[in-house]
Amino acid sequence: MNKAVITSIKDRVGYITLNRPEKRNALNDEMVGELKQSLGDFENSSEVKVIVIRASGKVFCSGADLAYLQSLQTNTFEENLADSRSLKELFYRIYTSQKVIIAEVQGHALAGGCGLATVCDFSFAAEGAKFGYTEVKIGFVPAIVKVFLIRKIGEGKAKQLLLDGDLIEADEARAMGLVNWVVSPEDLEDKVFAYARKLIEQNSSQSLSLTKEMIGRVQEKSLEDGLDYAARMNAKARGSEDCQRGIAAFLNKEKLTW
Repeated sequence: MNKAVITSIKDRVGYITLNRPEKRNALNDEMVGELKQSLGDFENSSEVKVIVIRASGKVFCSGADLAYLQSLQTNTFEENLADSRSLKELFYRIYTSQKVIIAEVQGHALAGGCGLATVCDFSFAAEGAKFGYTEVKIGFVPAIVKVFLIRKIGEGKAKQLLLDGDLIEADEARAMGLVNWVVSPEDLEDKVFAYARKLIEQNSSQSLSLTKEMIGRVQEKSLEDGLDYAARMNAKARGSEDCQRGIAAFLNKEKLTW
């Protein structure tokens, strides 16, 4: 039996590949569990600095496995809540990971699959890929994904995507801020790898981690609390080993290997 998720490492880039192409990489309990396990392994690995989430087959991820969802309809509320919390934990883990995570979207990203791409720090989409939150069309709700989507693109654009449920082309997704770059399918893998390597070579792991953490936390604070938090993080960073190394290398015109 094939694993729902495959992992590999190349030059400090950790790849997590969705591997249910025959099911359009639909999310079920097994895949969500393996995704969380793979993320945990890479987060704890000194061999990985940047993580890429990608998929096998023609579709990036079609969202929740509808057959799996149907099987849950006889569950109690408490059982369904436990299952929902598992997906919540996956998205939260990606959003708060200490490492930068890039979505490599080679095909359609729908519903929860669109949420999976949305919650990553950066996303590259192949021309021809489509995006959409289609839950309202089957009587479901885009509950967990909306928390991250509103943060990413704002309430107005989120309402358009979540309430009409229509699919949009990759270029429109980029214009809305849903994805960062649209490239040809032939160039997708190379472009993602090149960007990941740029982050790895140019930037401090500690700085990437702290900056990502601050972006996530400052939004929930008032202006005064946010500025106080930023001042404390500024002071903390000044005393770090990476900052001392970085400033010394810059002043001495030395090239750093991060």
